[in-house]
Amino acid sequence: MQLNLPSYEIKVKQTKAKGKEIYDRFRRKYVRLTPEEWVRQHFLHFLCETKHYPASLVAVEKSLMVNGMPRRFDAVIFNPSGKPLLLLEFKAPTVKLTQSVFDQVAAYNLLLHADYLIVSNGISHYCCQMDYPAQRYHFLAEIPDFSELQ
Repeated sequence: MQLNLPSYEIKVKQTKAKGKEIYDRFRRKYVRLTPEEWVRQHFLHFLCETKHYPASLVAVEKSLMVNGMPRRFDAVIFNPSGKPLLLLEFKAPTVKLTQSVFDQVAAYNLLLHADYLIVSNGISHYCCQMDYPAQRYHFLAEIPDFSELQ
């Protein structure tokens, strides 16, 4: 599926038990290839290869509790001190990025307190910077390069 992201060298394999799998360099293993996973892999490679985010600061699909319910965030990029810098939420290319998608990532961010939120379906990408004192966020025209956030 064609995305609005640069391509990269993809490793995909077919297994009888699990079907198609894509290699996730961040988790260092093959994972089931879903439309959302396709977007996640392309977007994270874009951040690392084009926007210079260190792959060592990327965490994928970790668990957290939101209102007493177990949830998994799609990806977080930490700053070098270990504080969440970007919280990312990915959807399949066919999923519209609605207010409920932003509500989902905002609910996760109540616990993580990341400085930036990004949502993407591989076609459209939105990045906003949190303004905690004013209790609001500002949409950015572009996703910042890692060097701009230091």
